[in-house]
Amino acid sequence: MNAASTLTARLLAERPRPRGIAGRRYAHWLAVGTVCLGAFLGQLTASVTALVYPALQHRFDAGFAAVEWVALAYLLVLVALLAPIGRLSDLVGRKTVYLGGFAVFGLASLGAGFAGGLGTLVACRAVQAVGGAMMQANSVALVARGVPGHAMRRALGVQAAAQGLGLALGPSLGGLLVAHASWRWVFWINVPVAVVGIAAGWFLLPRTRPEAAPALPRPRPGAAAGPAAVGSRVGPAGGPVVGPEPDGGRFDLAGLLLLGGSTTALLLALSAASGLPLPGWAVAALLAAAALCALALVRQERRATRPILAPGLVNTPGVRPGLAVALIGYLLLFCPLVLGPVLLAEAGLPTARSGLVITVLPAAFAVAATVGGGLLPRGWSDVARCRCGAALAGAGLLGCALLPALGAPAVLLAGPLLVLGGGLGLLLPANNALVMRAIPAECSAVGGGMVNMARSLGTALGTALPVLGVHLAGPAVGGRAVLLALAAVAGLAVLLSRPVRRR
Repeated sequence: MNAASTLTARLLAERPRPRGIAGRRYAHWLAVGTVCLGAFLGQLTASVTALVYPALQHRFDAGFAAVEWVALAYLLVLVALLAPIGRLSDLVGRKTVYLGGFAVFGLASLGAGFAGGLGTLVACRAVQAVGGAMMQANSVALVARGVPGHAMRRALGVQAAAQGLGLALGPSLGGLLVAHASWRWVFWINVPVAVVGIAAGWFLLPRTRPEAAPALPRPRPGAAAGPAAVGSRVGPAGGPVVGPEPDGGRFDLAGLLLLGGSTTALLLALSAASGLPLPGWAVAALLAAAALCALALVRQERRATRPILAPGLVNTPGVRPGLAVALIGYLLLFCPLVLGPVLLAEAGLPTARSGLVITVLPAAFAVAATVGGGLLPRGWSDVARCRCGAALAGAGLLGCALLPALGAPAVLLAGPLLVLGGGLGLLLPANNALVMRAIPAECSAVGGGMVNMARSLGTALGTALPVLGVHLAGPAVGGRAVLLALAAVAGLAVLLSRPVRRR
């Protein structure tokens, strides 16, 4: 083994926790706390950047359509990389990749703060998303596999609460930093959090590197592709085997490019329809490109040796509807965060008071995710909790749509936002628990990455759709139409939340 190989092996080697920590009764809660740092950082980044758009427009003399790429670049890279990084984590070890994510995120944040041009800033945000994907692809898996089964729902609720706290603090913290320091501090503030995350993870996260799987014989040259491909291998009972593939499988680069192409084309189409200065034919062309890439992705994943989306895993009972509910949950969360300030400004509410009203949504989400489950009947299953949460979210969205039409004071919008946030706080942790229980242990990081990819796609759609509605029909009519559509989507989440029927 040469020096380079030795150095790489040492860098990738996971260190176990000190015995004094691993032997403690509450050791798993220390690990959950470390994961919460990454969850907090990711959602803080998602909500804080919108506050710097005016400052960036002034600093770089750029239009809103150009500055929007500061957020768009992050979301696109995040969505594209979550699933493949989840697969890499199953091979390398979740702790190693998670700590590397903190390092990449912190260094990219440092570079973003020093950016001298908008292009450099967008590039740093794309690199920052690589670190974010390394953390997010492993967060749910680290919690699910490091916590006793009886505490999983509560641990996932605590993680969701950390995300809600990041969402809640983002707007107020961003406004303070831009007003009293500089837009650069919106990015620099991430650096000390990343340093603390690396130190905490090194000592508090358990070792996760999987044992080497036995190598299976490779097919003879020219042999037909048999059931050994991921998602199509057949187990003793005749069902699909979704475990890791033999080391001889090739990484699915084509699938990664098609996934990135489809999501990029879709979001660009929505942005072009919302006023981005592109030719008139661009929307139709981008939507067609998104559809073609999506169809090609499905075909590629069915024949790939190591598919990044693992069709066999998606077809596992309970996984597909769970991923859909995860996407819906973050769509319902981010649409009002983007749309709310527009509606409140249209109603004449000052910016400072608008911020306080909007903060009710992520704050209620954080509280309900942490302690809301304890207020429900003890015998309720996770399916019942999901249905209750989705129904409450739908009721809150209906309230948000109808209150302005009834002429109610704008500040009263805090009421339905409270109901919406509380419902989502019940829905998402219970849904995460259902999905992670349905995923085999050896594929936990891939599954966790797919859950987070669904969340990120929901976040991206939740950012783009309100802008489209307001652009097409104005704040009052377009905003109300978006909220009513979201209420119907919440009803779909109720229908998708159902018990898993094992085949």
